[in-house]
Amino acid sequence: MTDSGRDLRVGDFIRDELAAIIQREMRDPRVGMVNVNEVRVSRDLSYADVYVSSLDTRTQAERDVLVDVLNKAAGFFRSELAKRHRMRTTPRIRIHYDELIEQGPRMDALIDRAVQADREQHADPEDAHGTRPESAPDRGSSGDRTRGDANG
Repeated sequence: MTDSGRDLRVGDFIRDELAAIIQREMRDPRVGMVNVNEVRVSRDLSYADVYVSSLDTRTQAERDVLVDVLNKAAGFFRSELAKRHRMRTTPRIRIHYDELIEQGPRMDALIDRAVQADREQHADPEDAHGTRPESAPDRGSSGDRTRGDANG
């Protein structure tokens, strides 16, 4: 059980402050637009796993370079964070690339293809040609009513 969500509050603080530090104070040209997606802080607040992504990195090698650069700057990040809070200690920063950001659209496409394939597999052969099966009710036509209606 966490101490009333303290690890979550510290994680949110680190996420917001680290995003500002990377955006405003990083001078390394290898670090472009970096998004700090999530921060998971250990229960004892000794470590903070920071998950980042970047639209500037297209290959795995570029992602590895970005993570390496950010991990080498972890001491700088930690000292900057220490200046911005009043906690006794500042968690050690460990940077990871957030693969979920790239996997999301790919997973959406896979799900869409699976749903489409399922629809095609279970579609009635007459439905595929645009005709309605005989058992389906005609909901749109106002004529040819077989039951007595009050409206006529």
